[in-house]
Amino acid sequence: MIAGLLALSTTAVACGSEDGDAGNGGDSADKSITLGIIPSWTDGLSTAYLWKNVLEGEGYEVEIKEIAEAAPLYTGVAKGDIDVYPSAWPQVTHASYMEEYGDDLEDLGAYYDSAKLTLAVPEYTDIDSIADLTGAADRFGGRIVGIEPGAGLTKVTQESVMPGYGLDDYELVTSSTTAMLAELKSATKAEEDIVVTLWKPFWANSEFPVKELEDPEGALGEAETLNAIATEGFAEEHPELAEMFGNFKLDDAAYGALENLVVNEYGSGKEEEAIEAWLEENPDFVDSLKG
Repeated sequence: MIAGLLALSTTAVACGSEDGDAGNGGDSADKSITLGIIPSWTDGLSTAYLWKNVLEGEGYEVEIKEIAEAAPLYTGVAKGDIDVYPSAWPQVTHASYMEEYGDDLEDLGAYYDSAKLTLAVPEYTDIDSIADLTGAADRFGGRIVGIEPGAGLTKVTQESVMPGYGLDDYELVTSSTTAMLAELKSATKAEEDIVVTLWKPFWANSEFPVKELEDPEGALGEAETLNAIATEGFAEEHPELAEMFGNFKLDDAAYGALENLVVNEYGSGKEEEAIEAWLEENPDFVDSLKG
């Protein structure tokens, strides 16, 4: 009798464990989303924390994974270690990554349609075009201050802009977005001339007294969209989320307010508070994602 009861108990526990694990495993898999960002690229930072708030409100567990550069970020999405890169630049800036990893990626749609790469100088610097940099290297210390070495903007500047305008006497200085902004802040405070690589949308364009240089040769490429890029198969696994990402849209005013709150008014460590403040100002936003 005792042996029979033990066998029955063991069978019941085993069956319960299998059912429970299967259920929990399924729920965990279905309700766990990883968003990848490069934290110094504040379009991705801002939108990732916005999505974190939205998805947690829908019952998902959300992890934001910070990656140093674009190449490992795209690799992570392609391999499925990261589910979504919420603010990719797929048409121009990250075109090479899309070409390399495209078979393992899925485009969930564009949320912003006027993104652009730029070279910029302070407003007080009396040149207006990238062409004006030719022969003026001494004025700028022979330097164009860039961002991360693996950034699409860096690649375009090195391979298209500099040879296209004959800027052979300049060095493109690369390190990080943070370092570039520190140099820009120091130079504008001292009213010194500086050339930096920038992009739009980006809060620094309004925070610092800078102007975009005209690009008559079109070396920086046309305006592009900002898109959510996911692991291949994401929409099939999460159709409701794919629809929400597809419905996500921001105009200049909404984007500017979002990024300003996250980066400037609240700052590092208070991103979630910034998102709550933005959502209070945009009470219909979450409903707009659901069609």
